[in-house]
Amino acid sequence: MGLEDLNHNFLTARVEDLVKWGRRNSVWPATFGLACCAIEMMAVGTADFDISRFGMEVFRASPRQADLMIVAGRVSQKMAPVLRQVYDQMMDPKWVISMGVCASTGGMFNNYAIVQGVDQVVPVDVYAPGCPPSPETLLHAVLTLHEKIRTGAITRRAPETRPAEQVSGWTPEQVDVVRLGTPR
Repeated sequence: MGLEDLNHNFLTARVEDLVKWGRRNSVWPATFGLACCAIEMMAVGTADFDISRFGMEVFRASPRQADLMIVAGRVSQKMAPVLRQVYDQMMDPKWVISMGVCASTGGMFNNYAIVQGVDQVVPVDVYAPGCPPSPETLLHAVLTLHEKIRTGAITRRAPETRPAEQVSGWTPEQVDVVRLGTPR
């Protein structure tokens, strides 16, 4: 019997809030820097921006220890299957932030070698725009993801995953876009 089998009452609501609080404050990102956006992603880990205040101080090298993938930079057609494999190896629940215009839409590289949006390979939860986006924009994307985790239902299951070749045309239920500007 899982959480989805229980009726919603006072006790289960408190347990659900506790689980969401734990998930929100212990999101561990996987390293997936592909281009110049990765430098800005690394800057978020430094003392100036200090991502450790959100419980994310260690970027995990193994996808089995991570539950957030930050795709920073352009994704080539050869890298797309590797990206999908890393995503499939991550533990559930898992989230994806698309960082930069190249990861989100292919950027200025409108050719056959670059994937025109990482959402063709993996489902994206939050988009962080910019070329490259500043560390503040990535922090705002992280805060947007935290809010999405806080308000989401924990018993909702992700849709069945399909191989990367069949994922084209995937559209998310609700896309969160980070607005440019300093987070408040």
